[in-house]
Amino acid sequence: MEKTELVFIPSPGLSHLIATVEMAKLLLDRDHHPHRLSITVLIMKSPNNTAVANYTDQISSPPPDSSNTTSFRRPRFIHLLGKEETTTPTTTPSSETFIFDFIDSQSTHIRQIISDIIAGQQQQPSTSRLGGLVLDMFCTKFVDIADEFGIPAYVFFTSGACSLGFFRHLASLKFDQGQDLTQYKDSDMELTVPCFSVPVPGKVFPATLVKEGPMADIFLDRFRRLKDTKGIMVNTFHDLESYAVDSLQSDGKSQTPRIYPIGPILNSDNSVDDGDDDVSNWLDEQPEKSVVFLCFGTMGSFEESQVREIAAALEKSGARFLWSLRKPGVKGSKRQSPTEYESFEEVLPEGFLERTQGIGKVTGWAPQVAVLSHPAVGGFVSHCGWNSILESVSFGVPVATFPMYAEQQLNAFQLVKELGMAEEISINYKIDFKGDSPPEIVGAAEIEAAIRRLMAAEEEGGGGVRGKVKEVQNKSRAALLEGGSSYNALSLFIEDVIQNAV
Repeated sequence: MEKTELVFIPSPGLSHLIATVEMAKLLLDRDHHPHRLSITVLIMKSPNNTAVANYTDQISSPPPDSSNTTSFRRPRFIHLLGKEETTTPTTTPSSETFIFDFIDSQSTHIRQIISDIIAGQQQQPSTSRLGGLVLDMFCTKFVDIADEFGIPAYVFFTSGACSLGFFRHLASLKFDQGQDLTQYKDSDMELTVPCFSVPVPGKVFPATLVKEGPMADIFLDRFRRLKDTKGIMVNTFHDLESYAVDSLQSDGKSQTPRIYPIGPILNSDNSVDDGDDDVSNWLDEQPEKSVVFLCFGTMGSFEESQVREIAAALEKSGARFLWSLRKPGVKGSKRQSPTEYESFEEVLPEGFLERTQGIGKVTGWAPQVAVLSHPAVGGFVSHCGWNSILESVSFGVPVATFPMYAEQQLNAFQLVKELGMAEEISINYKIDFKGDSPPEIVGAAEIEAAIRRLMAAEEEGGGGVRGKVKEVQNKSRAALLEGGSSYNALSLFIEDVIQNAV
């Protein structure tokens, strides 16, 4: 039977890559009897990112039991050129725009791969046809390649519907109305945004989009290109962001490609490595919903002054805690991944580990999905990356917001002010990876108060946050079941892809 092939092109960031691979796997899983889709994922070798390299090695290896599973289907992975093969005077790692220069440098290789796929299909016209490109939000420049070959381009938007509407609105303000967006930098000025039911203050705008320099133009141009695609899959579900989804879907076909809210798409790897047994064993000994988990994503780390404030807050709160504490990378022109401490005592207050022994555990990198799914975990102090938000919702664990960079301040605002389903530590805290200014400090008292609110049982004044998260958790599961909103949206996407294929 003739198959329709989709080519996914994720950006190099680990969170985007994981979400894309999980999306591809879900599509293949849902496309059953008869199998009508095949998927190829083009993987960029992320510069200086060992986490991405380790993940790509993992997903490129056959699963251990695949030889015994005749029905197993997986995407095909093609690795694109690495930075050593593409670095030019305009794509040096020290450049502020390096990541986008690096993505754009893959154009020639991607064009050749698409050409080879089409040539192969023309030799066997009854076996397969190209359904289109599925692009990451930061790869929308490759719409031009789709246009060259006369094939559809779609986007898999790894963030939520509010972010999608917000980014498109800012792009329109800048390019269509000529508005100077720097006026919103760290400002209390409020902007009415179609996908938010409440005005959005400038202080939670992603810093990169409202500062001077080339990055704002590059980011917003990528978001402007969204309108040139056939459709946008969004990693959300209707009952989580109903106002934003309805706003996007009623915006008129002339302005907006078809929107498919198909989430939540989560990292399916819920395993715990042997080295993480001590974390798992410690959690096994804790009462149900008694532990607050502090974890800040693949790039999350704090300077010593902020670490000490967090430590003081935890100690004063009396809450049981599991803290993923990582060492900041070297300050410079580009973000550096955190590393691990040789000893936590070099950064924690003197005697902290001894005083909290028995009620708290400090660790390095932690398996976030496995921890959030553990019944002992009752709260999550999070950087508010979108994947982390979806994971917290899916496991029914309420969040206290501690955003750091990118769109995380916007996500924190959405959780606290728009959706009313998180406690606020801060909604506008920002990390300066370059080290150009003194680090912001959130005081221990603010952190302690938020943790106390977060961990309070409903009958003790939990503020309704825990109950709201539990309600949305149930809806997240229903969305993916047959007849659910996300199930139906994904079915519609599959049918549209097959119908639009060339």
